[in-house]
Amino acid sequence: MLAPDNHEQPDLTVCDREPIHIIGRIQSFGWLFSCSADWVVNHASTNCDALFGRDAADLIGAPVSQFIDGDALHEIRTRLQMLVNTDSVERIFDIALMGDDRLFDLAVHRSGSSYVIEAEPAATGKKRDHVSYVRPLMQRLRQYSSVGDLCNMAARMMRGLTGFDRVMIYRFGESGAGEVIAEDRSPSVDGFLGLHFPASDIPAQARALYTRNLLRIISDVDDATVPIIPARDPDGQPLDLSLSALRAVSPVHIEYLQNMGVKASMSVSIMRRGKLWGLFACHHYAPLRLPYSARTAAELLGELFAYALEQGETDEASSRRGQASKLHDDMMARLAGGVSLLHGFDQFAEMIAQIIPYNGIAILADGEMAMRGTTPGRDQLTRLFRFLNTTGASKVWSTENLSDRFPEAAEYSEDCAGLLSLPISRKPRDYIVLFRKEYVHDVEWGGNPDKVVEQSEDGIRLSPRKSFERWKQTRRGQSRRWDADEVATAESLRITLLEVVLQMAENASQEREHASRQQDFLIAELNHRVRNILNLINGLVNQSKAGSSTIDEFAEVVGSRIYALSRAHDQLTQVNLTPSSLRKLIRTEGDAYAGDQIGRIKLKGIDAAIRPQAFTPLALVVHELMTNSCKYGALSVDSGLVTIELAQLPGGALSMTWAEQGGPEVTPPSRRGFGSAIIEHSIPHELGGTARVDYAPAGLRALFTVPKEEIICFVDADDGPDADGDAGDPPDGPVLVRENLGEVMIVEDNIIIAMETEQIMRNLGFADVHICGSENSALQLLDSKKISAAVLDINLGKQRTSKSVADRLEALDIPFIVASGYGEAAGQEGFPDVPLVNKPYSQDDIQRALKKLGFVTF
Repeated sequence: MLAPDNHEQPDLTVCDREPIHIIGRIQSFGWLFSCSADWVVNHASTNCDALFGRDAADLIGAPVSQFIDGDALHEIRTRLQMLVNTDSVERIFDIALMGDDRLFDLAVHRSGSSYVIEAEPAATGKKRDHVSYVRPLMQRLRQYSSVGDLCNMAARMMRGLTGFDRVMIYRFGESGAGEVIAEDRSPSVDGFLGLHFPASDIPAQARALYTRNLLRIISDVDDATVPIIPARDPDGQPLDLSLSALRAVSPVHIEYLQNMGVKASMSVSIMRRGKLWGLFACHHYAPLRLPYSARTAAELLGELFAYALEQGETDEASSRRGQASKLHDDMMARLAGGVSLLHGFDQFAEMIAQIIPYNGIAILADGEMAMRGTTPGRDQLTRLFRFLNTTGASKVWSTENLSDRFPEAAEYSEDCAGLLSLPISRKPRDYIVLFRKEYVHDVEWGGNPDKVVEQSEDGIRLSPRKSFERWKQTRRGQSRRWDADEVATAESLRITLLEVVLQMAENASQEREHASRQQDFLIAELNHRVRNILNLINGLVNQSKAGSSTIDEFAEVVGSRIYALSRAHDQLTQVNLTPSSLRKLIRTEGDAYAGDQIGRIKLKGIDAAIRPQAFTPLALVVHELMTNSCKYGALSVDSGLVTIELAQLPGGALSMTWAEQGGPEVTPPSRRGFGSAIIEHSIPHELGGTARVDYAPAGLRALFTVPKEEIICFVDADDGPDADGDAGDPPDGPVLVRENLGEVMIVEDNIIIAMETEQIMRNLGFADVHICGSENSALQLLDSKKISAAVLDINLGKQRTSKSVADRLEALDIPFIVASGYGEAAGQEGFPDVPLVNKPYSQDDIQRALKKLGFVTF
């Protein structure tokens, strides 16, 4: 094991001996005691008598103020106010704990209803500003882009900062087993780089502790531990020391380190997105005590390294997501153009290979099968697809060892050891399946990973391994791992295919199957369609007569409108009456009527796949706009230009803007003909959309909206310079307005507490908050501002107080609250009627104090 907490539990029985209360013992190089909220001692380590000059047992129940200096206690109270959550630890360096010349480093944290205070002698005669080393180290880390180089440099930095003989970066796998992926060591010690260690070396309870306490240290494995008294509180519970730096570790782990010859060790957790990614594991072959400042710097380096690591991995993941997004867009464009998955399988396979490496790919869709690369045979694939039906069709499924889950796959495990399947339909179950070849490799373990217990005279006991010689294991029948980003990319692709693309194909397939089974329904439907077409043509003929002065003009108008319907119908039938591209419809009309003027039609924005029933009215509208422009509008002269822009509106509707410029001057029509009626009424009447036409002198402008129900999907266009514009930012939401309680002044020498109090006062209804760090600045503020209330830290440190400010507030009849870290007696001295809040205080404490002053808060 590479870290200091093997098999650590509150009560661990070894060989049926006396229970070992690990949580009730500490390392002897420091002192520990806990106190309740009213600052009475609850627990103390048995060596506290050397520190405070009285037996530890005599401290229990005594006020902390009897043996802690007042200024030190004030600083401790202040730091407790800065604890942001239950797992926070605050540190104080070079503090005169008992008011004499002895300086100590302190760590304070909450443990249930107690505050735990740990003290160690401050280091002397050494440079203590270790934290200042971290900034230049972090600048070096930013120079490395690959995760491997980043880890190697981080191991070197940690060793240089702490002086350990060996520093390793240990990464956990999904099973809990770990691997040393980077190492820096003294030439005189053995290397562990590349070794794997079983999950039992760092069990689950130890890994859970590392997520809370980011740094653990053992200064001397042979040092005696010190009990805490009393061992349990009145409720029978031991003091929880999960966040303690002095907490002793399991005897099993001490034996483990002794077997390795290690005399001192330290671990620093590496957290990624709230989970334990790995550890800095540090070993030394002689006792080594690091001062608190060095440990704090090591912990900070660990957190900054974790941030740099996450940034590096995030950059790689972002690049993959970008590729996946492009794949999504490309596939959508091809599928919207009518290319099926089976017919475009080679192209789709190449696209997928760009973001998810594989050796072979197969697809089963609509009962048909296609393969590419190294795959099983057709008969084998048929049985494999039946097996995949048992894995669940609602998500991506992957394995690096297919034969372990599907024994028949052992026949082809060399070529297809790993599998990743994407279900792409619900009924029938169709799949895209990726295969990876066998990856034969040796795994080197730090000793036999299977030996975790041993038989002794007292029975079976937990046994740390005694040998750490390299133990080689050859793995066969497995492929390279499908990593989390690859699986996430596959899941995104599955959703695209399942919910959007294949849904259209399934609908069309179901319609065709239904029509083939019911011939009578097909005949009735065809008869209905023919009658509609005849009625539509009859309407075109009758309405076109009114606007035509000659037979030739009448024939041209009727013919062009019938041809427009024919072209739209051809576009639909080419893709088997499935949704079709609106951009293609516009280009078709432009090619038919604009001829060599097509270059003066600018088509911008996105594309949309339109449902078949909406295609006919859109075709007639585009036809009328195009022919009118060619006859009378911008396309009738060489200088004219038509811009057509398609965009997706909030909520999913489609907007189409038609704008002409550079043509003859436009005059509104004196009467509305059939063509104008088509333009202005087809989309609102048949589709439920909107149409607005503006006959501006500089050029016709029309705006249409098509409801989202008529749109299957939107697709990014590939017209190069024609890009759609910005849809604009959504309007701001409603603003909650609170009553203004006036201006408030905060007098506090600690900026963190001052900022927290500022937020509290704003939450309670004070719009203007002024922060002062000294008496002088507070008195000047009272001369220049109209203050409604104040919060005073009565003790400002360095034997300074804010009493003169309180006197001025009383003289001005301004209500105020006193905040103190010394308790009621010190805080209310001279101001017995003023509300007092003791540090650490909360918003509820402030609100109750304001209520006493007559303020109604929110």
